[in-house]
Amino acid sequence: MSHEQSYRSGETKGQTQAKVGQTMESMKDKAQASKDRTSETAHSAKGTAHDKTSGAAQATKDKAAGAAQATKDKTSGEAQATKEKASGAAQATKDKASEMMESAKETATAGEEKAGGILQQTGQQVKSMAQGAADAVKHTFGMADTDEDPNVTKNKTLDH
Repeated sequence: MSHEQSYRSGETKGQTQAKVGQTMESMKDKAQASKDRTSETAHSAKGTAHDKTSGAAQATKDKAAGAAQATKDKTSGEAQATKEKASGAAQATKDKASEMMESAKETATAGEEKAGGILQQTGQQVKSMAQGAADAVKHTFGMADTDEDPNVTKNKTLDH
């Protein structure tokens, strides 16, 4: 179960990283497209400014510069929000994995304690059975203590 939980945690982390990568790539593409449009607008405005020396050409240039700055600000804000979201998702994945590891550790410890008790109990039973078998063999070959009943086997329990 711990291996499966670890696998799922890693899988979730990988998916989160892939999503962050895709989002960042998309943001870069949008920023580049916006930069290209701004450059075209600025180039067009520059050409217009050279052709026309009126105030309208300067207004167009100012508008293009303002649009470029607004686009840059928006792109920067979206990239930061994406980065923060990805960071939060990665932290949540890390926290969940940590919880799952702690739970698995506790489950394993409880299993070890239970198994230890069962093994100790089984060991006691095996010792008792071996002593009984040894006594039976002694009686069969006449090597048992003479004051003992040969039909009754001793059941000794050895304490550690």
